[in-house]
Amino acid sequence: MCELLGMSANVPTDICFSFSGLRARGGRTGPHRDGWGMAMYRDGDVWEIHDPRPSADSDMAEVMSHASLKCDIVISHIRQANVGAVSLLNTHPFNRLLWGKTWTYAHNGQLEQADALPIERYHPLGTTDSERAFCWIIEQLQVQFGQTEPSLDALSERLSELALQLKSRGVFNMMLSDGHRLYCFCTTKLHWITRRAPFKKASLSDEDVIIDFKEVTTDKDVVTVIATQPLTQDETWQQMDEGELCVFQGGEVVCQIKG
Repeated sequence: MCELLGMSANVPTDICFSFSGLRARGGRTGPHRDGWGMAMYRDGDVWEIHDPRPSADSDMAEVMSHASLKCDIVISHIRQANVGAVSLLNTHPFNRLLWGKTWTYAHNGQLEQADALPIERYHPLGTTDSERAFCWIIEQLQVQFGQTEPSLDALSERLSELALQLKSRGVFNMMLSDGHRLYCFCTTKLHWITRRAPFKKASLSDEDVIIDFKEVTTDKDVVTVIATQPLTQDETWQQMDEGELCVFQGGEVVCQIKG
């Protein structure tokens, strides 16, 4: 299956360290050779990169491992294809417009009979079960709430209900963001860690890279990283429960719904 990486921070922060660990799993230390992508939000605006090549071999991924692009929210994905050809159109993350915002989504897992999910307005550009599920989610949100964006609690409750319906079709680990909050849903594997003062050193599990976060942060920084599997070998990551939805904003958990 694929692997996910997300970040939520209270100040613009780069994803270089964590992405270096994820990137190695895209064809070198892991089997996820079928493309990679990244969406980076800053002040609600998003910049995306998609590449159907293995991240371990991608020159663009090499650049992103070192480019200190400061972002509020990041969603990244490395793909091991199950449904749909290896192609640019099938490379996560995907995005759609809703309530005047660009919503970005990535999925890890496989869904049975995804073609049966009813959609009328939002249609996939590629051929993955993941993108069709995303279109279904966005359409269901618009049907439920119309043109008015709901409150955090109402939106989180509805997303939890929709994610549980998709979970009944198979494995559905998801990251979804509107540029202000990061919504994460777990079926099998998602882990997260919040880093705040006093900051310490950390070393990647998949690369010979060590960072001292004290040298690149201030005492006011709060940064949460979410990943399919823990990326570091000397930190304690929290594992999400099956059926749990976690919502992050500014590096903090602002909503948690157990399935």
